[in-house]
Amino acid sequence: MNEGRAPVRIKGVIFDSDGTLVDSENLAARLLQQLLAERGIAWSVQQVLGEFRGVQFAVFVGQLCEQYPQLEAEAFMHEFRARSLELFRRELAPMPGAVAFVRGLALASSVASNGPLDKLHTCLGQVGLLEHFAGRIVSAYQVQSWKPAPGLIVEAARVIGLAPQQCVLIDDSHSGVRAGLAAGSQVIGYGEHDFSPFEGLPNFYRAVDYQAVEMTVARLAG
Repeated sequence: MNEGRAPVRIKGVIFDSDGTLVDSENLAARLLQQLLAERGIAWSVQQVLGEFRGVQFAVFVGQLCEQYPQLEAEAFMHEFRARSLELFRRELAPMPGAVAFVRGLALASSVASNGPLDKLHTCLGQVGLLEHFAGRIVSAYQVQSWKPAPGLIVEAARVIGLAPQQCVLIDDSHSGVRAGLAAGSQVIGYGEHDFSPFEGLPNFYRAVDYQAVEMTVARLAG
């Protein structure tokens, strides 16, 4: 949590979606594991998560196709997109404490995700946050900039009228943390993941749950 550091005044919060606002990553990994098994490829859900979390989906599938030439990238991605949206509509839940934190937040806020816009609308709608973020949801497909590149974070700050340096990004992935730091934002590494490569960096904070997120955001907002 870097308690000894002087607080930096932030005016806005940028949220990642998958694994930060909504518990979609485990569902997606389970589906990917199933799709691979249907094609004779034995991966565990944990193995999928390790390779998939925070990575541009086309890059992940491209890496799969390099390992398994029998896969056809476009067909695989199309089937995953269609089946995942159905799965999210049936089973998706918010991350614990996320909805209450978002609804109680007094600062400007936006969403920045590597996912396509239809997925973001489906996921945020399923947990009751779509209307809250109306007009402030930014997909990497819109700006053609995927984490860990900073462009997505820069745009998510712009839609709430702020510079990236005035915002804190909350993200559960290494690629997201790198994007936020590259953009000049403060960054909270969310969840019980290994963020050791970033520990001690001046703009980086850790928060395992939304209680810790709330405390860190309050401190950064002054």
